[in-house]
Amino acid sequence: MVDWQIVKKLIQVVKEEEISGLAIEEGGVKYEVRREAGGIVASPAPVAAAPQPAQAAPTVPLAKETEDDGLTAITSPMVGTFYRAPSPEAPPFVELGAEVEPGKAVCIIEAMKLFNEIEAEVRGKVAKILVENGQPVEYGQKLMLIKKA
Repeated sequence: MVDWQIVKKLIQVVKEEEISGLAIEEGGVKYEVRREAGGIVASPAPVAAAPQPAQAAPTVPLAKETEDDGLTAITSPMVGTFYRAPSPEAPPFVELGAEVEPGKAVCIIEAMKLFNEIEAEVRGKVAKILVENGQPVEYGQKLMLIKKA
């Protein structure tokens, strides 16, 4: 059962503290409130399983081979928010079909108010952009697919 008082309090905290988002679990329901371009979005959802104790995450390389037509995936090295451009007014780092080189920034992941540039590790063309601008991403999630040159 969703407790709307909790949702209202979370929205208030996000507004007052000027943070990008907040998530908590209360009574078997996970409440997530995040700031987006159109305003604040709240999404209460039932929690399926009890949270597991935190463990050190294994190191995942930013690029790895995929079975998708021999494409190389650029994956997220952290949990955060995906951005295609350095600022809302700036053009995206890359577009579909853009040429990339190792070391070229292709996107930003914001985590705890820190903006981390994600770089290509292979030479090629951007074949697919798998995440929408401003969307939350998970550790190891595929962000883009690169067709090797």
